[in-house]
Amino acid sequence: MTQMKLVYKILLYVALLVLLLSVFFLYGRPEFLMTVANQVWGCF
Repeated sequence: MTQMKLVYKILLYVALLVLLLSVFFLYGRPEFLMTVANQVWGCF
């Protein structure tokens, strides 16, 4: 049972790391941020 908990914990950490790295790389692209900002602004 603890083996499965460890596997799930490792998978969770890997998923969070991938998410954080993807956000970090997307912030390096200003045109992407402008596109997202314009789409969000368009909702209002």
